[in-house]
Amino acid sequence: MLRLSTPAHARRWSDEMHLARDRIAFVPTMGALHDGHASLMAIGHELASKVAVSIFVNPLQFDRAEDFSHYPRTLEEDLEICESLGVDAVYVPEASALYPEGFDTTIRPGDLATRFEGASRPGHFDGVATVVVKLFQALRPDVAVFGRKDYQQLAIIRQVTRDLDLGIEIVAGPTVREGDGLALSSRNRRLTVPDREHALVIPRALEAVHHAVAEGHRRVEDVLAPARRLLAERPEVRVEYLEVADARTLEPMTTIDRPAVVLIAAFVGAVRLIDNLELEPVDGPGRSD
Repeated sequence: MLRLSTPAHARRWSDEMHLARDRIAFVPTMGALHDGHASLMAIGHELASKVAVSIFVNPLQFDRAEDFSHYPRTLEEDLEICESLGVDAVYVPEASALYPEGFDTTIRPGDLATRFEGASRPGHFDGVATVVVKLFQALRPDVAVFGRKDYQQLAIIRQVTRDLDLGIEIVAGPTVREGDGLALSSRNRRLTVPDREHALVIPRALEAVHHAVAEGHRRVEDVLAPARRLLAERPEVRVEYLEVADARTLEPMTTIDRPAVVLIAAFVGAVRLIDNLELEPVDGPGRSD
């Protein structure tokens, strides 16, 4: 497994692979790898002959210095995981390699980035879009694999890739959950034992929304009500938002009459978690309470 450290090094490797007619799949990460990341690498192996992974904790996308400084960093363990999973190259740049002195250009996504995470974390998606484009330009993959847990990020990366004519196929991998339903996240490592138990209300709230939709409820007010009741029973979980949006445009909805997604962000102790669940309206006229 080759370790790449600079954009120039990454481009040389990519050029050599493409000259050999290899197809490159790319999985961008911030490290602290878990089974969710592994599932994305497995998808990469299905789609391409070479798989590259990046490990970079991107300072541009953090709105809180505390979150950046406490983000788990487990590089040596991550490299061992990548090697065991048959990754061909790992791109591990220093911040100074991506953002050298005088760096002053960022990418600002459009309307998709203005709500939910964008409203809660100003500038977050500017940082995400900027680093992803820089990683794309260095590794020049044919396909990039992102997880659905970061649903809004996935939608924004698709739009940025399309709008800037980057010519990269964006593939979504499913959210991977632990046996009790909690979505895998690198930030889970920071949860205390009690907070880990409190956090389980998040997937349970999403399931309550799913159940309400399956029962035929259509009004967003109605489908969110049982989830809000569950969350209210856990004052240790501070909800930033719990919303239903159009699955494609992320426009807020009042009635679930087309594919939708329920999105949640909440603090559990000092750790901020996000999750989502896609929703399909059932056939029929629907119910209202």
